Amino acid sequence: MGLLTETNAQYYSGQQVFTQPNPVVTQVFNWTGDTDLVVALAGVSNANFKVLKNNNELVFTTQYTVSGNSITLVGTGVSVAGDVIEIKLLQFALDNNYGSYEYIKLGDVINNFLVAYVGADKLIPSVKRTDVMFHAKRGLQEFSYDTLKSIKSQELTIPPSLSIVIPQDYINYVKCSWIDESGAKHIIYPTRVTSNPTELPIQADDGIPTQDAQGENNLAQQSKTETRWKDRSLTTNNQPDDYRVPRNEFLLGQRYGLQPEEAQVNGMFTINERTGTFSFSNELAGKLIILEYISDSLAYDADMKLPKMAEQAMYMHIAYSILSGRSGIPEYIVQRFKRDRFSALRNAKIRLSNIKIEEISQVFRNKAKWIKH
Repeated sequence: MGLLTETNAQYYSGQQVFTQPNPVVTQVFNWTGDTDLVVALAGVSNANFKVLKNNNELVFTTQYTVSGNSITLVGTGVSVAGDVIEIKLLQFALDNNYGSYEYIKLGDVINNFLVAYVGADKLIPSVKRTDVMFHAKRGLQEFSYDTLKSIKSQELTIPPSLSIVIPQDYINYVKCSWIDESGAKHIIYPTRVTSNPTELPIQADDGIPTQDAQGENNLAQQSKTETRWKDRSLTTNNQPDDYRVPRNEFLLGQRYGLQPEEAQVNGMFTINERTGTFSFSNELAGKLIILEYISDSLAYDADMKLPKMAEQAMYMHIAYSILSGRSGIPEYIVQRFKRDRFSALRNAKIRLSNIKIEEISQVFRNKAKWIKH
């Protein structure tokens, strides 16, 4: 059977239409699209769909109820012969469904592996499903860092505090850019000019850290380094723009002792591990930024999916991980699956690199282009 299970109307428009026959058979209508219906919780507007009867929106609980993906019309919402009932996804749910065919859910990968690689007369005669789940999740984590490049991004505005909180599912940053009025990105670079201390012990007059009644170090609430960095601008006009002036009064980013991260006007940032924030230089206050970062694809259920181009690599990873951890498996079999895993992972990287011949030819053309003044 084909893998597509929803109609064109469900995919493109997010709708499924029913016409009540004569005589009326039922007041229950089943949504068959790939996106599960989500009802609104008390005080939270998180529903991802709406129900209409003859183009009039019905009210949840008083005119219809929901059980799974089934809609039951009740009260004044009950339909009669000839009525047109429409279940329609809201726009954000529709957007999340677009392009979903290029992925396979991790649960489907686990089921497929148990069918194809586990059983009598196979190298893996039996295995616990929990073991397969563990290796699949570990594989998804490792693939996310180097192969899948699961890059997420957030659009944020830098507040007066010059700090933004690290995203909840953050593993490592990819790029940070501020956005100008035309929507173009300008890269913000990390800086070595300053740093963020991880501890702030309070010292006695002799320099020894002081302790509280429990014997733990007393810690300051605010870093002096961070305060000075926040209050002082690297682009201040109070300093003379003269290369003959010694590098003593914060002449960073000007002519004397220029460093690569200072030779630009887009600002700088540091990662403050103590407070769990990104800290920016003060010329970026109020700027709109895009923070791009990678996650491990395990933070949310919706993230636990795999590009189909890397599906075979995941099967090889699970098989190798199971066989290499078992006693009594001949070493030549373990090595064979290790090579198969390496080969499949290499193929996945090539596929996901998405290199097109037209783009390569354009790079060569740019290389031969003369720069005219």
